[in-house]
Amino acid sequence: MRNKIQACIVDDEKDGRDYIALLMENEFPEINIEFQASSVEEAYIYLIKSSPDILFLDVQLGDGTTFDLLSKLNDVHSQIIFITAYENFAIQAIKNGATDYLLKPIKKMDFIIAVNKALDHIKKMQPSQSTLLKDNRIILSTLQGFKIVDIASIIRCEADSSYTTFYLTNKTKIMVSKTLHEFEPILLEQNFFRIHHKHLINIDHLQEYIKGRGGQVVMSDESVLDVSYRKKNDFLSTIGKTE
Repeated sequence: MRNKIQACIVDDEKDGRDYIALLMENEFPEINIEFQASSVEEAYIYLIKSSPDILFLDVQLGDGTTFDLLSKLNDVHSQIIFITAYENFAIQAIKNGATDYLLKPIKKMDFIIAVNKALDHIKKMQPSQSTLLKDNRIILSTLQGFKIVDIASIIRCEADSSYTTFYLTNKTKIMVSKTLHEFEPILLEQNFFRIHHKHLINIDHLQEYIKGRGGQVVMSDESVLDVSYRKKNDFLSTIGKTE
């Protein structure tokens, strides 16, 4: 189960990555540095499978810029803190959804302010606790109004850009104009697991696991879903199995 805020550092200089990691360890021990990358390609391979809460991006890398990286990704929900030695990328950073823009050498107080800003944004993006009712039902807002659904009746949730589709046991589906990331904190507490950046499943409706590099799961609605390679071990551990 994911409890900590996750972060990723992308910087082609090891000293730069180490310094950010040290600041995080000292000032924000509640945040986990999940991954570090030194190139566009390395970061891309990670980000197509994972969605960290905070991204620290140096602008200029050995094989391109992080703007090249972001242009290759369809859907980035992370809070992005750009870190660079150059001032002239600020406007481009803002256009790419920058939470903040820090100049090297990084000043400790500026860094703390930037991370706190990101944490505030993350908190605001979390679903309101009133979305989850006391009797384990959830409120799903639709274009027509809202529906109240038993969480136990949700087989799986599927992300599609800024929309999420809920597949239910009565063979209906509900599309909601919120990202899957917004529902994840509530549903992870209800025996759900994020097997892939597109799929959050109710483990109570898991029927079968098929071995593979990441593998696949078969759900009670007979859907067959991919498990990402990076999620595989955590998923098998969660259900108490190993390969």
